[in-house]
Amino acid sequence: MKSKLAVCSFLTVALSAQSRFAPGVKPFVTVDDPVVALQHVRVIDGTGAEPREDQTIILDHGKISAVGPSATTVQPAGARAVDLSGSTVIPGLVGMHEHLFYPSGGGIPMYNEQAFSFPRLYLASGVTTARTAGSLEPYTDLNLKRLIDNGSMPGPELYITGPYLEGAGSFAAQMHELTGPDDAARTVEYWASEGVTSFKAYMNITRDELKAAVDTAHRHGIKVTGHLCSIGFSEAAAIGIDNLEHGLLVDTEFHPGKLPDVCPPQAATRSEIARLDLDSAPVRNMIADLVKHNVAITSTLAVFEAFDGGRPPLEERFLDALTAEAQVSYLGARARAQAGSFLPMLKKELEFEFAFVKAGGLLMSGADPTGNGGALAGFADQRNIELLVEAGFTCSQAIQIATANGAKFLGEFDRIGTIAVGKQADLVVIDGNPAARIADIRKVKMVFKNGVGYDPVKLLESVRGSVALH
Repeated sequence: MKSKLAVCSFLTVALSAQSRFAPGVKPFVTVDDPVVALQHVRVIDGTGAEPREDQTIILDHGKISAVGPSATTVQPAGARAVDLSGSTVIPGLVGMHEHLFYPSGGGIPMYNEQAFSFPRLYLASGVTTARTAGSLEPYTDLNLKRLIDNGSMPGPELYITGPYLEGAGSFAAQMHELTGPDDAARTVEYWASEGVTSFKAYMNITRDELKAAVDTAHRHGIKVTGHLCSIGFSEAAAIGIDNLEHGLLVDTEFHPGKLPDVCPPQAATRSEIARLDLDSAPVRNMIADLVKHNVAITSTLAVFEAFDGGRPPLEERFLDALTAEAQVSYLGARARAQAGSFLPMLKKELEFEFAFVKAGGLLMSGADPTGNGGALAGFADQRNIELLVEAGFTCSQAIQIATANGAKFLGEFDRIGTIAVGKQADLVVIDGNPAARIADIRKVKMVFKNGVGYDPVKLLESVRGSVALH
């Protein structure tokens, strides 16, 4: 009898160990020990502080239990030691303008849901938390969140934004067009009951519709962001919006002859913005207004950079992820774009974001994998950090924007966003030193989410040739 009980006990333990990770997740897990010591690492902790050399980070059942000099930090008995000499550890990225869809190509305003490839791309790139900034398939997005949360598939922790709150005149066939303030309020009520945690107003929404949406969302304790055109930034701040996407390049309040609730031509608006003096009173007043109303801005520099034919550097990993048809579509769009044509607008946006932060504004970042397809999930989150450094931020400040600031906006700063004792063990191990060479931010060696280490190489290989398909 004792022998049978011993066998049953052994089998129970063995089956438990085997079932800790679902078949769709287990192949990508490289470290799953309950206690892990990451030894001899450089730490950029997400607070904006300068890097600390030769540190050890102790992970204990999904939480950070110690961070300190390797010479004095005691490794718990039985902990798995991982020597990471020469590597840098940063907090898991908190992507604040992410999508689970991608342009279908061919100049058609349709977007294919990337339920298979994008969660893996985000995680492989170090994005451990992602807010979707507008959904075209909200039920799919909510169900993907459930599958990731219950361990059935790999991916970041998702915060799902509801369907776009768009007014009449949408360019995308997959968007509902609001018919007025009552429709806006009903839409927010319904999707709040379905479990979304934010909303995004879009380009043709009216002021009355935005106010109805914001008021209804706030009654549910939910924030509203916006990629606006029909409404200027200062007007949106007065209405009560919480967040604005993209920055100066989409603010239409400086367009001559701007009509209420009307989206002016985009080309004309950008031309005006390229000539704007950021030290002028109107721009300074707009920035001060946003700061006064606690309106955050999400930086999406990588999607803007992709409109310039000479940027960004073309990476093999990017092309490898795309289907053959998507490669042709993107390379064609890149070839048609004149090198240097978008550079004045990009530089203006870099200057604006630096000025916004200097004035006390909360700047976050995200990929926005739309546009001409050049800003890919995860890869563009990394590129944003490089571009923030180009804007004048230090490496540590750029990482703070991409990690801690998003956590603060989500109300999760006590749990994620920095490397500190007691926080969730969401970490990115980088093979190099981004503080010395910011391009090293792309050299992700391992990603920890909730204390579990994932292999980015295997995740990327699993989506080879998939993007634009699924």
